[in-house]
Amino acid sequence: MKFNVSSTKLYAHLSLVSRVVASNSSLKVMELVLFDLHDNQLTFTASDTETTIRTTLDIEQMEGACKVAVNANLLLNTLKELPEQPLTFVVNDDNFAVSMQSINGTYSFVGTAGNLYPEMTEPDEEHRTISIPATTLNEAITKTVFCTADDELRPVMNGINFDISPEGLTMVATDAHRLVKLVNTTVTSDEPANFILPKKPAGLLKNTLAKAEGDVQITFGQKNARFEFDRTLVVCRLIEGRYPNYNAVIPQHNSNVVTVDKQTLYNACKRVAVFGNSGTALIKMAISANELAVSAQDIDFSTSAHETVECSLEGTPMSIGFKAPFLVEIIGNIDCEEVKLQLADSARAGLILPAQNNEGQELTMLLMPMLLND
Repeated sequence: MKFNVSSTKLYAHLSLVSRVVASNSSLKVMELVLFDLHDNQLTFTASDTETTIRTTLDIEQMEGACKVAVNANLLLNTLKELPEQPLTFVVNDDNFAVSMQSINGTYSFVGTAGNLYPEMTEPDEEHRTISIPATTLNEAITKTVFCTADDELRPVMNGINFDISPEGLTMVATDAHRLVKLVNTTVTSDEPANFILPKKPAGLLKNTLAKAEGDVQITFGQKNARFEFDRTLVVCRLIEGRYPNYNAVIPQHNSNVVTVDKQTLYNACKRVAVFGNSGTALIKMAISANELAVSAQDIDFSTSAHETVECSLEGTPMSIGFKAPFLVEIIGNIDCEEVKLQLADSARAGLILPAQNNEGQELTMLLMPMLLND
């Protein structure tokens, strides 16, 4: 088998699929990427048995057809040092020896027979299909995946819950300390359905969808889900189980509402957090009628910081503490000039919301407070 391919295009596709390549797998073939050359197309497949990704690249010049599994890291480390140029690959159909020829050199290695690579999981017998614009899905995953947990005892918390109904698509993620709920009323289904997408394929989709166009076809059943877009296919095993009743933990009557410039608050929290205790990461917010004071301190190292931010308050002055990294990450994932903090008291969960939602969306972020010493 012989084919020519652009070095930059090859590097881009390999970089994409290599994100899911298994490391230290009991099946050594799973540490490789499958090259499938046929009909002037080169298809790349990588898998860790739980998540599989496949993408296709058009080939202008080729001879023969073949399936061979190759070491992705070996190729990536070579390709990233090469400038844009045509590369010629020659694969021995008998022993799967591979030769990669560039303008100035030749690189040789041995692949593995492609028929040893596991087949991609087929859709469940009973499945549903929905269509979501790639930009919409990418934005939704970006705003939720950071809240997923790493909890071996409660695996359902380790993914994003998709609830789709005639009213819209609701995506929720929580790690028990914080929660994000995003409702999109532009994506609907006649029959209610739900599934839990694990964190790893969610992160893979987040990176992959950033440059995607058009719609994403999502086909899901009880065990697996398939995401098809832009000549790319991602298949993953879903998390089985019942997701917690997230609506029950979202407070409905937090009477103190603070409106503040998002970027100003975000920057102030990041600066002040540097001076806080590295163990607790506590950041304190003292709220008055027109001023929000952000402070942090580390008594052990005699460091402290204090900043004030203009705000407007509907309610009574109060103080509340949050874990700084959680607070900064939540604020950073809100796309709005102003944010609203809906608070009850220093011991109950606070809501952090965009002052104005994007059309067809409703974003709710919840953060549990930390105990204040004073």
